[in-house]
Amino acid sequence: MRVIFLEDVKGKGNKGETKNVSEGYARNYLLPNNLAAEATKGNMKNLEAQKKSEQKKAEEELAAAIAYKEELEALTVEIKAKSGEGGRLFGAVSTKQIAETLSGLKKKVDKRKIMLNDPIRSLGFTDVPIKIHPDVIATVKVHVVAE
Repeated sequence: MRVIFLEDVKGKGNKGETKNVSEGYARNYLLPNNLAAEATKGNMKNLEAQKKSEQKKAEEELAAAIAYKEELEALTVEIKAKSGEGGRLFGAVSTKQIAETLSGLKKKVDKRKIMLNDPIRSLGFTDVPIKIHPDVIATVKVHVVAE
């Protein structure tokens, strides 16, 4: 029996796939649990329409992420911190501080999306990568100045 998977089924298929499965498995498990639907012409057309709408939505999200990247890259984030001799900071500038400063500039960024390996420990400019979308990474200039 040919079915369209509505959910991921381990070992059988992923959501949106069309596969042949045994009739008993389809009638007794997949169909009653709404894990799959029978692959009729109408259901196939619905699947194609759903895939097209998901693709269009993904393209719109990518375009929005690229626009947001350009906005972020135009910014220079300035953070004040206490420092000692030689431009060394007392403590460090973390991703949380960068995210809070960006939110103060009306740019919302989750601190977990800021890809900073080690906290910033010195004065000056640092390029900080921010993952906005799986395919889009913005680089923001962070300027740490003495307080």
